[in-house]
Amino acid sequence: MKNKTLGSTLIVAGTTIGAGMLAMPLTSAGIGFGFTVTLLVALWLLLCFSALLFVEVYQTVESDAGIGTLAEKYYGTFGRIVSTTVLIVFLYAILSAYVSGGSSILAGVLPTIVDAETTTKIAGVIFTVFFGSFIVIGTTSVDVINRILFTTKILAFVLVLFLLLPKISLDNLLEMPINNALLISASPVFFTAFGFHGSIPSLNKYLEGNVKALRISILVGTSIPLIAYILWQLATHGVLSQTEFLKILEQDPTLNGLAEAVRQITGSTLISVVVKVFSALALITSFLGVALGLFEALEDLLKRVKINAGRKTLGLLTFIPPMLFAFFYPKGFITALGYAGQMFAFYAIVLPIAMVWKLRNQSPDLAYRVKGGNASLIIALAIGVFIVIVPFLIEQGLLPQVVG
Repeated sequence: MKNKTLGSTLIVAGTTIGAGMLAMPLTSAGIGFGFTVTLLVALWLLLCFSALLFVEVYQTVESDAGIGTLAEKYYGTFGRIVSTTVLIVFLYAILSAYVSGGSSILAGVLPTIVDAETTTKIAGVIFTVFFGSFIVIGTTSVDVINRILFTTKILAFVLVLFLLLPKISLDNLLEMPINNALLISASPVFFTAFGFHGSIPSLNKYLEGNVKALRISILVGTSIPLIAYILWQLATHGVLSQTEFLKILEQDPTLNGLAEAVRQITGSTLISVVVKVFSALALITSFLGVALGLFEALEDLLKRVKINAGRKTLGLLTFIPPMLFAFFYPKGFITALGYAGQMFAFYAIVLPIAMVWKLRNQSPDLAYRVKGGNASLIIALAIGVFIVIVPFLIEQGLLPQVVG
């Protein structure tokens, strides 16, 4: 357990391979395999680039500095308020999606208590309290449990691929988008599939400001999910035809709906069970990474306003809002991820670009500097701003609605 670089790499990969991955088939059913892979690679390049910008900025501060502290250094109190607000709203939104998804999966294996709605609520409490306790204990405990779960998840994923890949159809893989604009509509949800950035302050603190170790953790930790995502898309798009898949998801646009779609189309209960197990493990590891980031963000905020909250209090502040969301919006998985994508685009793209732009003007001779120059910053900024407005374009009917 002494290799913190390995542990951090697995936290990045474990946080990334989570609910965003599970949402991909739900949102890309009408896009087609080829265009889905193109979108994946493009977003991986963008978000890997933006994560390394955080590494560049972290050279100039103490290893335990939060995002709010970074933003304040370059943009004063206004920068701290905006960055902290966006980060916390984003982490709450995505954590709410994970609790909602976890409740759905756990409720599927629990005996019915009173009715289905009550069972789902109880499942949400059990899921959040049990796995949230590791966050309250500390980052080391998250590292330990994440290694175990991540290894098990990879084994389950390999089994899913082993069962699904022989059943793929080339005709399914060659299907074109039913609407080309769906590629844009799906981008905010796909965007969150590489969304580990909220954990970077915790990882930097854990690695004691080691720039090389943090870079390795990011590059390797995000490459693992990219490969996994492409294989996952190959399996799901290859097995599920657009027409059948969309019909089933219209009835149940949840993770259980995904497993049911696999069962109906393959005729295999075993495959459906393995997909559910993998889904549960993916949600849990992602939940742990995001919850850790939110916990640290709230701690940094309260310290700033001179409130010395204990870990139990921080735990309540971290987990009660997502549980309430899951109570009132039990099928809000995709909705929460879509809005999280908006906040994440600002946090993971706009914010680091703004800080790096100012940093490079103030300190031109940095030990580590992300390649690409100012041109790459401008291009990344334009893409990030566009992703922020995509949900508004969908609401106005200018872009098609994705499933869910």
